[in-house]
Amino acid sequence: MTSPPSPYAVEMQDIVIRFPGVLANDHVNLTLKNGEIHALLGENGAGKSTLMNALAGLYKPVSGTIKVHGEQVSFGSPKDAIEKGIGMVHQHFMLVPTQTVTENILLGLDEPKFFMNLPKYDQRILELQDQFGLRVDPTAKVWQLSVGEQQRVEILKVLYRGANILIMDEPTAVLAPQEIEELMQTMRSMVEQGKSIIFISHKLNEVTSVADRLTVLRKGVATAEGIGVEGLTGEKLAELMVGRKVIFRVEKKPQKPGDVVLDVREVSAQNNKGVPALNKLSLQVRQGEILGIAGVAGNGQSELAEVITGLRPCTGSILINGEEVANQVPGKAIKSGVSHVPEDRTGVGSAPNMTITENTIMKNYREEPIGNRWSINFTAARSHARKLKEAYDILAPSVRTQARKLSGGNLQKVILAREITTQPKLMVAVQPTRGLDVGAIESIQRLLLEQREAGTALLLISEELDELLTLSDRIAVVYEGEIMGVVDAEGADINEIGLMMTGTKRSEA
Repeated sequence: MTSPPSPYAVEMQDIVIRFPGVLANDHVNLTLKNGEIHALLGENGAGKSTLMNALAGLYKPVSGTIKVHGEQVSFGSPKDAIEKGIGMVHQHFMLVPTQTVTENILLGLDEPKFFMNLPKYDQRILELQDQFGLRVDPTAKVWQLSVGEQQRVEILKVLYRGANILIMDEPTAVLAPQEIEELMQTMRSMVEQGKSIIFISHKLNEVTSVADRLTVLRKGVATAEGIGVEGLTGEKLAELMVGRKVIFRVEKKPQKPGDVVLDVREVSAQNNKGVPALNKLSLQVRQGEILGIAGVAGNGQSELAEVITGLRPCTGSILINGEEVANQVPGKAIKSGVSHVPEDRTGVGSAPNMTITENTIMKNYREEPIGNRWSINFTAARSHARKLKEAYDILAPSVRTQARKLSGGNLQKVILAREITTQPKLMVAVQPTRGLDVGAIESIQRLLLEQREAGTALLLISEELDELLTLSDRIAVVYEGEIMGVVDAEGADINEIGLMMTGTKRSEA
């Protein structure tokens, strides 16, 4: 007599995973039902990605068992997991920038073997997109895509390989609000078509809106296992995640701004596809002021940050304390007192294969006591990094740990620690809290307000309107590379901002 099929797509029991100096998962249990969206929550470094990497075949647990559809499995590689129908969409994308969307999706597959009829496979990708509502040009090179489009490519990769169990590691961390809603619809569509999803997220409102059940990890231990989301408040979930009550709104002290630090005058620039991204844009930021930039993703926000920090050519004038920096090398901006928290923390903000120490000294390795023109004093450098690790609560075994081994939130803390300790005159922060847990968001926002109180001028680019309203003194709304209007954050009309974000100038709104 055959046993009935298991109601569970995945059963992970008593999973223990250790790294040198770290117990990442301590006897963790997680069950994923067939046709379910199961949310996995926890602070940065709580062990969520580690647990899922074990299910995806990247790590081997020290002890514990994993069952897939009732069958006990032991994976030696991601290929073993894929053969069992498990696919993981990683937080940090694993794509080849110079190849097309289709080429990235086919990479590593046995078919095609010798000759690639790209138009034929482009069509297959389009059919898969239609099935799940994931639109992206199959012929586009990955470097030409927005972050949201790159994520769709990662999802298409695992779907093309026939995955029925999807692990989505922080899938909304890099998306604009409109893209998040589209992803939620895609996830529901996938479940309706028989898929089962484990959804790692920090955003509590998303979890309660899309998940059926959830598991919470804190410091490698499950504080809640497979509980229903109905009736759970954001406050209760945050407490399960961080072990204390979380204040969701930081206090901003009233403060009069000083002299103009950043003066952008009629700046125009192109994006990576050679299409105009900024169109004669002008703005000013003063000492002790946070100017927030609001806008739907892809309206020139990234290009604005890059022209100011010397990473993109432009026309027009960019003055920092009266000194021209437009079309100068990034070193010129750094010498002018500019710090930069970039949108891409892995590819631009850090050197993933270098240690925490090496990443924290990137801007001051020429200065005493860390270095001189000829050599670096690594004893002093490690001492400097240890102070930052403690001050910014960076969770890692040691300062010798490679940046690529850190969680997204801890890597962001490394970048912020490096940028803040240079005592900048101007800080350009792009999505500084993207992908962070509620506890980390609270601490990062406080750090930004401390910079404001210290007299730093801050240009804050964020797609989180609540964050802009909380932190900013003024909000400038950008649409297709133009400023639609500037409003005081206090008492701002959200409807008016929304109209400007869709292309209505303030005078018309």
